[in-house]
Amino acid sequence: MTSLLKNCWKLSRSFPIATPKCYPKLFPSTRMNTTEAEKTELRPTIRKIEANIAEIKNQGLYITGCLPKYVQKVQISAGNELEILICPDGIIPTLTFLRSHYSTQYNSLSDITAVDVPSRAYRFEIVYNLLSLPFNSRIRVKTYTDELTPVQSAEEVYDAANWYEREIWDMFGIVFLGHSDLRRILTDYGFEGHPLRKDFPLSGFVEVRYDDELQRVVCEPLELTQEFRKFELSAPWEQFPNFRDAPPSVESAKPDPSKDKK
Repeated sequence: MTSLLKNCWKLSRSFPIATPKCYPKLFPSTRMNTTEAEKTELRPTIRKIEANIAEIKNQGLYITGCLPKYVQKVQISAGNELEILICPDGIIPTLTFLRSHYSTQYNSLSDITAVDVPSRAYRFEIVYNLLSLPFNSRIRVKTYTDELTPVQSAEEVYDAANWYEREIWDMFGIVFLGHSDLRRILTDYGFEGHPLRKDFPLSGFVEVRYDDELQRVVCEPLELTQEFRKFELSAPWEQFPNFRDAPPSVESAKPDPSKDKK
């Protein structure tokens, strides 16, 4: 038996076997070269919308049907991003539904932010960005309030809302009821005002400098010199020192026609 196997092995080595070069066929998912469509791409920075819009609409209608008391409007922005507009009383029920329902499972809070529009009756718009890991989809929940009306904290639904709501309180001054530790997170101790409000001055109210005598950083009320507070819109270049110190231009005197007649 052993001799028979040796003979077969020697016989197989005597035959020339050519291995075909078919590497692309062995790895069909590997792209060997660029396509013509990629070479002729004229707008590569424009985001291509490849989502199923009908599916997104159906999901928005389903959420509206489940929460008719709180959902005021459903819209699609930027081509394929679903937005749910709710009343302030529906923050907790809506977020709880989106997190716990089997058909949504938005179990991750990506971000909370706010927008200030002073011309509106409710000037602040609070935006919750949610992510569903099982379905790989995102949704945006929006509500509204003003500078005097607090809103319910989402910390009991998402633990990540703690720092996000502290940031919104610090930057916009929106109060969140039920928050465990609502204090400033970005500005310094004793800071006055909320920097991201539209009515907050760009220069602020205080300035920080190092005092050589005290050998520490001190915070003082802001003082603007006259050099930076003088604006003349008729001639903008006159605000610069080089043009301000220059002598006025001498106008040429026009000849008097009465003297020529004499």
